[in-house]
Amino acid sequence: MITGQQPWATGMARVQRSSTIDLITHQLRNAIYEGLLMPGAPIQESEAAKQLGVSRGSLRESTQRLVQDGLLIAIPGQGLSVADIRPGDLEELYATRLMVEGTAIRVIAGLPGAAERSQRMEAATAALTRLEKLSTGPEALESPRSIGDADLAFHSETVRAAGNLHLTKYMATLVMETRLASLGKPGGYVIRTDVHLSHRERLELVLAGDGNGAVDLLERHFSDTVDRLTGVLGKPVATARVPLDEAGAELGPIGS
Repeated sequence: MITGQQPWATGMARVQRSSTIDLITHQLRNAIYEGLLMPGAPIQESEAAKQLGVSRGSLRESTQRLVQDGLLIAIPGQGLSVADIRPGDLEELYATRLMVEGTAIRVIAGLPGAAERSQRMEAATAALTRLEKLSTGPEALESPRSIGDADLAFHSETVRAAGNLHLTKYMATLVMETRLASLGKPGGYVIRTDVHLSHRERLELVLAGDGNGAVDLLERHFSDTVDRLTGVLGKPVATARVPLDEAGAELGPIGS
């Protein structure tokens, strides 16, 4: 052994490809994202463990991960419930998104060649093309969830294109919080169907290398979004009525 070198740890277990805890966490995150577990809904530990076919200990460990991520709330004596993003939290949420997404945009726009910028943004461009097709097609009023998914995918893929793992990690949590804010809105229950227009304009600026211009557009877009979600937007926007889910509950506004 080289003098001064720390010995390698010998008590560590082999890494499993996918643990039960990981799988449970993935299932719960998906249920929250899809609105199967609505904001504020209580989590009945025994019932959830039985439905997932896992032990209560495994479920408890998984839910603690989601508590740490801010997606579940643990209240002593009251148990667990899904987090609820309230109107007063929206400005902070979108200010944080602006920092994360704005940083990613400037990184991509600052790349030296147009070809590399275009290559980095391939997945985001594909998500935007999907969003445009959904928003402008005859099924626009019938597929609000699909529109919302494509919208959030465009934002996520833009951040991922920067190649910064920390930004990508932060964005994953912010997307979940955005979905919670949308699903938890008590009134309105609508989504924008013209959001692709601002996304396309912003994408073109990124591809042209104008990061500051793209971030300015994103800031205005987020300001309008906060105003819409809080009910103070003073101008009309193109929207679609969100239908009932299988349980008969209305789904809130999804997307940006």
